[in-house]
Formats: sequence, C-alpha cells, structure tokens
Amino acid sequence: MNPVNGFTPEGLPTLLLSNMPVQSTVPGLKVTRPEIYFGEMTDTDVYVKTHQPEFNYPEGEANNLATYQGNGGIVVGGFLRRVLLAFDRGDIAKLPFSDDINAQSRLLMRRNLRERVAALAPFLTFDQDPYIVVGEDGRLSWVMDAFTTSNEYPYSTHDGIDDRPINYMRNSVKAVIDAYDGTTTFYVFDSADPILADYRGIFPSLFKDRSAMPAWLNAHIRYPELMLSVQAQVYGLYHMTNPEVFYNREDLWTVASETRSTGAEQATAPMDPNFVLMKLPGEDGLEFVEILPFTPANRNNLIGWIAGRSDGEHYGTSVVYDFPKTRLVDGPQQIESRIDQNAQLSGQLTLWNQQGSHVRRGSLLVIPCGKALLYAEPIYLQAERSPMPELRLVVLALQDKLAYAPTFEAALASLFGSEQSTLRASETPSTSSANPAGPAPATDVKSLAAQAGRDFSDYQRLTSDGKLSEAGQKLDDLKRVIEQLSAKAK
Repeated sequence: MNPVNGFTPEGLPTLLLSNMPVQSTVPGLKVTRPEIYFGEMTDTDVYVKTHQPEFNYPEGEANNLATYQGNGGIVVGGFLRRVLLAFDRGDIAKLPFSDDINAQSRLLMRRNLRERVAALAPFLTFDQDPYIVVGEDGRLSWVMDAFTTSNEYPYSTHDGIDDRPINYMRNSVKAVIDAYDGTTTFYVFDSADPILADYRGIFPSLFKDRSAMPAWLNAHIRYPELMLSVQAQVYGLYHMTNPEVFYNREDLWTVASETRSTGAEQATAPMDPNFVLMKLPGEDGLEFVEILPFTPANRNNLIGWIAGRSDGEHYGTSVVYDFPKTRLVDGPQQIESRIDQNAQLSGQLTLWNQQGSHVRRGSLLVIPCGKALLYAEPIYLQAERSPMPELRLVVLALQDKLAYAPTFEAALASLFGSEQSTLRASETPSTSSANPAGPAPATDVKSLAAQAGRDFSDYQRLTSDGKLSEAGQKLDDLKRVIEQLSAKAK
C-alpha cells in the first residue's frame, strides 16, 4: 500500500505496507489476514484444509507454510459427495482418489470477484474495477459498485454498457467481498430505486440496508467510475437546454482526451476519471472527488469539468463547472502537445524509449488554483524486465508556461522562478518538510518556490497520516503561494 503522492528519491512509491510478513509504517494500520483467496486474478478452484500445507512466503532457507483457517467454501465430505463435486467441477480424475483431501477439506470455487458477484446477483450490472480496503480488524475486503439498469425506460435515449443498450441506470448497491473467506454482502445505497425494490421482494435475505454497513467500511465508499463516465457522456449532449441549440448540436461537449504511452507507441484516448483530494470552488472542506474534464466536440480547448463527490452528505451527487466561452483555456490534449513539442523533453522521452525501457505518461491532472488552472503530469520510466515504473519527471504547466523537473518542488520553482527546467535530479533544489514553527513569510520568487515545496511535502505527509483537516489547510497555503508566484511571474 502506498499514498498516490509519495515517492522515494529514486522515484519508487513510498510504501505504507510492505514485505512478507506484512510490515506497517503507520501506527494503527495493520493487516492480520494478508492472504487473498478471492480476488481479481484468482481464476481457478482450490482445495483447502488438506493434508498438504500451503506455501505462505519464503523464510530463510525454508518456506513459511500455513493452513486455511476460514469457513469459506463447500465441505468435501464423504466419497459420494466427492464424486458429485468432481463431476460438477470437471475434476473426476483427481478429486475422488486424492490422499491429500479429507472429509474436512473445503472447495473454494468462483474465486474471481466478477464471476462470484455475477453468480449471486446476475440481474445487477457491476463496475469492472473493484478496489480493496483494509478493515479495522486488519482483514482485506473488496468493494464493487453495482447498478440496476434497463433499456425500457419510456421517452429516454439509449446509451451502452458492455455492448448492451440501456436508458436507465442507478448505483443502488455496493457489493463487499471478504478476500479471505469469500463472504459477499450486498448493501443497499438507494432504497428509492423501484427496480431494486422488486428484487428485494424476491430475494429478501440477499440485501442489507446501508445502516448495517460498518462505519470504517462506509468511510471507504466512493463515487463509481462507471457511473461518472456514463453521466459525462450523456451530459455532454443534454446540458444544452435551448431547443434550437440542441437540435443543431451547436454546443456539444465530449470527455477530454490525453496522450497515453504503450511501450514506444503513443495513442490519444478519452481520459478516465481521476480521484483527487481537493477543495471544490466555494466549499470549505477538503473532499475526495472524482473529476473528468470536458472539451467542445472536435476541439481541444477546455470548456468545463464534472466532479463526483464521495464524502458525507454530498455522497452520490455531482457538480459541473463551466469555463467562460469568451476565453480560450488550454485543454489536456493541448498541454500534451506542448510537452511533445518541447525539444529537450521530446528528445529525452525518445531516448528513454530506445534503451530497453518504456516511457509511461501518467494521467494529466487539471488542478484549480484560485482563478488559474495548474496542469500536472507525472512521467514514469519502466524497464522491460521490471514490473514497477519509476517516477522520473513531473511536468507542470500554466496557460502560457511549461516547466519540468524530477520533483514537484523543482518543477514549481522552475515554473514560477528563474530556475531553468532540468532533467537531472542533481540540479533540483532541496527542501525540508520538517517545519513545525512555520517559516517566515516569503517575498522573493525563490523563497516562495521553496515555501511551496514545504507546503506540498507537508500536504503529502498529512494526507498519508489521514489528517485531512490539516492537509486541507496546507493545500490552502500551497494555493496562496502559487497565486503569489503567479503574480510575480507577470
């Protein structure tokens, strides 16, 4: 486990949970059951509680072995039951005659999350991107968003999900699957959904009310990615309320595009929703929101963005922000083009792609800062034989300026100060996040850039520690410093 905004000097993630057995660097964060018997890549049946110990992790010259302690799965039982299970699972040549399996052994089947929930509730549509959370008891659980859908809602146009036409969609259910024993619970988040009400009448024991969800688990609930993607696609057309404008499609919006790296190749594709911690315009507190930017159809300038909210009483609501049509605001693809057209950056990316490694361009973030927009894109380098990319550059951009450096702090100093953008870590300024007394107010550009670096480091540390209120204050401090830098750069 790692925070999304934490990196080591070598560009690797700062790990909060690591090693085997699992070690934690955060007080109160622990994993008591790290084994994942049910997950995204568990596609085969397994037998547990057998005479054969299970490999757990390597330990010195030997291996640490374990035995399944859960109650998940089907008890194998006697010989006749073995034969019936063998016929059902296509294992007739091995299961009835195995000496490792006894009457107390258990068969764990349908261990893939998508297969499991589809077998339990085939009438629901599921988001294909489950996410894992750590419980207060240290157990791992998967959360999947589930939707009721229909293609027969009257007087509504059709859209598509997985090549299925729909014109009705509600995120009514959250499915929670225990990664150790496979226990699956469906929590109802939209009791007013008439379709779900019928299913609850048919299967009264399948669903639980949202109030039955533990508080620690409820804190992890987030706005579904699939829902925001569909809403953004539909809103791009139906935000037009003037009949003539709507008929002529004069103000059609589309989800903004960005450049993605696939090996040495680059391709343009619609942006995926990004989860960020930020203060929405006009709001007081720091929120966990999901954002997608819009551009006009067949154009690349930014015209607005939609945000799905995940916290407190605002959960499940979305808000759209429009940009003035009288001003040209660069969109993500225009920022990507400016990165490609920078001679030093382009040459370095081409060189990295030719030396047994691949450049991976991270998601371009559009960050509102006061009355301006700050664009940020991380660039990673991944060796052909390495599964883990390393952060190599951070590119920052304003409407009229672009800068880059190996760290955010150095890129910020280059964007607003006199320092030149650099590709080498040795040229980056050093900043310290330890500043309990608070620095004296900075006035010159270099001091302001250093202060911004300190505020950003403090923001990273506080979000990693879960102190969102203090992190929000640091984010405000960072925005004020950026506004001062912007004013001095003019």
